[in-house]
Amino acid sequence: MVKFTHAIVRTPSASMLEGITTGMFSDDVPVYQDALIQHAHYISAIEDLGIKVTVLEPLEEYPDSCFVEDPAVVMEECAIVTNSPKESRNGEKHEIIKALKDFYDEDHIFYIEAPGTMEGGDVMLVDKHFFVGLSDRTNQEGAKQFDQIVRQFGYTSSTVPVTEGLHLKDFVIYLENNNMLVSPVMNQVNEFQNYNCYVVEPEELYAINSLYINGTILVPEGHPKTQTHIESLGYPVKVINTDEFKKIDGSLTCLSLRF
Repeated sequence: MVKFTHAIVRTPSASMLEGITTGMFSDDVPVYQDALIQHAHYISAIEDLGIKVTVLEPLEEYPDSCFVEDPAVVMEECAIVTNSPKESRNGEKHEIIKALKDFYDEDHIFYIEAPGTMEGGDVMLVDKHFFVGLSDRTNQEGAKQFDQIVRQFGYTSSTVPVTEGLHLKDFVIYLENNNMLVSPVMNQVNEFQNYNCYVVEPEELYAINSLYINGTILVPEGHPKTQTHIESLGYPVKVINTDEFKKIDGSLTCLSLRF
């Protein structure tokens, strides 16, 4: 079972009000000061679970840069810098490299190169296997390069089409112990049929992106049915308010890199 000791987060910038959004979860504009408070609470919650958190400075030129999970994928053995097809996000990868070099030797930092594209929100680790979502942000070439990298370290990977929303992990999350939270669409995916899948109610779809850290599950505030199910599986739960990030499609996993 995975044990995290470190996390990297980035303080939201005031420009987050201009972040990319599908409007899937909200049509409202974030309130910046509230986002800062919620981000601080998020950091405290994961520190309480035994994580040493590195907090990076805000990047005003990149409105979505607080979502540090997208420009990199990290694991114990290596880090992979991704390659977003979105011009407003692609530059974030250069900024995250500086932080990664504090934890990984340069020969253990790898890069997804054009024409490959990838964002970390499309990458879900289950034991030693990565499910990679093929989406508007991650293409087949990016997934192929990713597979070639992770196999060097004893991992495998496979692809899953993302047919709704933005990223794979908006619609399926692994909670360890063979448990998953899924949307109705992802519940039909063949690759997930051997897992204990809980189909999240349509009005609580945002709660799919809950976050496993060292035996505890962080659950977004305001989703009692999903919270009750997670508790019924025996997990301790921490409820976290991420409403301001929800307004620009952000959620619990994308606010940190954990390793």
